[in-house]
Amino acid sequence: MIKKTPLNEAHKALGGRMVEFAGWELPVQYSGPIPEHMAVRESAGLFDVSHMGEVEIRGRQATDFVDYLTVNDVRSLDDNAAHYTMMLNENGGIVDDLLVYRISKYHLILVVNAGTTAKDFAWMKSHASGFECEVADNSPLYAQIAIQGPKAERILQNLTPTLLDRMPNFTHQVIEIDGVRCRVSRSGYTGEDGFEIYCDRSYAMQVWNLLLVEGSGDGIVPCGLAARNTLRLESKMALYGNDIDDTTSPLEAGLGWAVKLDKGDFIGRAALQAQKRDGLVRKLVGFEVLDRAPARDGYEIVAGGAVVGRVTSGSPAPFLKKNIGLAYLPTEHSAVGTSIGILVRGREVPAVVVKTPFYKRVRAFD
Repeated sequence: MIKKTPLNEAHKALGGRMVEFAGWELPVQYSGPIPEHMAVRESAGLFDVSHMGEVEIRGRQATDFVDYLTVNDVRSLDDNAAHYTMMLNENGGIVDDLLVYRISKYHLILVVNAGTTAKDFAWMKSHASGFECEVADNSPLYAQIAIQGPKAERILQNLTPTLLDRMPNFTHQVIEIDGVRCRVSRSGYTGEDGFEIYCDRSYAMQVWNLLLVEGSGDGIVPCGLAARNTLRLESKMALYGNDIDDTTSPLEAGLGWAVKLDKGDFIGRAALQAQKRDGLVRKLVGFEVLDRAPARDGYEIVAGGAVVGRVTSGSPAPFLKKNIGLAYLPTEHSAVGTSIGILVRGREVPAVVVKTPFYKRVRAFD
């Protein structure tokens, strides 16, 4: 049965076009992908991300367990700080990418992708033996709302006494929004400044409507999955299942900055050490299409008359007004400035490997 977030009726009332995504009924768009994308780049957008999973780890060895489970250095996190990380299999493939929120040494929240929540929870439980901690999937308890864009701070500040300008990127704290107790982090998946708001499901509608009303004078709009996808692509943020999965490693995906090989043992560490020693055979690169035809997911990439890869994510970039994409290419074709071809409906169109992220205002993860 398809799942619904606590904001499902609000989306329909606002004219959201609903689709199935990762087992959930979610809005793909309201006013349209381009105006929603541009609103986030120029003012503010509001996203329902309540489909994401929240797994809580509690106990005396909670930090030790999550440090072993993930590639980033959990022990270095302060209370009320967060970071981007990944869980790997023994071969160095990515089980999932996620955010770790440290509440205390003995309590951490792992925010995982919607489509992998059940898999991730089972993976965590299967590796928890030997650690003094409890692993609980508390996803059904939470609603998650993201407000993103250059005017996000001003809009949210009008609704809370907490001074948001003193809140650094990738920190979180408990604040009140219209009397509702929320955990708010300064982070996002758009390349813009913004906040992720976690609250009890029963208050989701209250918080959502309040943000839309308060932000109306600043041009805030509700945004769907389509705009979320083009925003994250412009900022080269990986999408699990497209750009990364259990056959790709963080080093290949350009996510080595989140891997702390010197922190001690973690699942997949030996495989990454071997990959680093032996050298990469492919890399995830960004490209720009030198043609009006956009590259779409799955299109073949050619170089020297041979197929050398496939597009993992490809789309027109509304803010940049270019056709861009991501793909794994052999290292000999991965240097910035390398010419490649994209097969678009049987026609080879020219493209070039470019520096990423394509767009950068606030780099949310590194």
